[in-house]
Amino acid sequence: MSFTYQQATSVADAAKAAAGMDTKIIAGGQSLLGAIKLGLAAPESLVDLSALQELRGVRLTAGMIVIGAMTTHADVAASAEVQRAIPALADLAGHIGDRQVRNRGTLGGSLANNDPAACYPAAVLGLGATITTDRRSIAADSFFTGLYETALQPGEIITSVSFPVPDKAGWQKFRQPASRFSLVGVFVCRMDTGVRVAVTGAAACVFRASKLEAALAQEWSAAAAQKVTFSPEGLNTDLHGSADYRAALIPVLAGRAVTAAG
Repeated sequence: MSFTYQQATSVADAAKAAAGMDTKIIAGGQSLLGAIKLGLAAPESLVDLSALQELRGVRLTAGMIVIGAMTTHADVAASAEVQRAIPALADLAGHIGDRQVRNRGTLGGSLANNDPAACYPAAVLGLGATITTDRRSIAADSFFTGLYETALQPGEIITSVSFPVPDKAGWQKFRQPASRFSLVGVFVCRMDTGVRVAVTGAAACVFRASKLEAALAQEWSAAAAQKVTFSPEGLNTDLHGSADYRAALIPVLAGRAVTAAG
């Protein structure tokens, strides 16, 4: 298989190059390159964002942690700003995959790919973050639309993600030992606007767990989370775990996440 390769020199340059129907944007390449090797993707052209320093970095502003889309998982985990403001987010980033994945994979690439077992979508949805692109801002509740599907339009490029700083937040995942993806992962968050709970790995797409949110809004405790029961209907069954198993894991991990949050 052959394809053309272009390293973008600006976001505008990347957007122009990505306008072709058979063009793929490559960030860290941790998912896309694997898909190409397996014959699951066959782009005619790749537009590489790795040289765009304007899409990297972390800053704290107006009660928000703003992270550039090309910031690696390792850099998010090591960021003093993230560790102080949202330690659960730093913890999540620091346990994605292995060192190679953390040093190559990026926040924006993970969100654009929206793997059903990826960790970052749970943090973005759980914290009610805002995804900024070269065209608009998208609320987390509207961003994740299905299996490997998002609200992004063809050629649209994520430039940054803004995370509200919560009162408390916690993250726990039961990882698949080989891939280190989330067999089930749960992100819990409490802020002035209420409680949010996001679950990844359990279904075809990350989702908010309204029953857990209601229980934790009444009582922020591990016990309250672990009393909630989930139906296995609509949850994933595969060689790693049944839908029933995943349904049982969700409240257990939610309780542990609440304990981690304090």
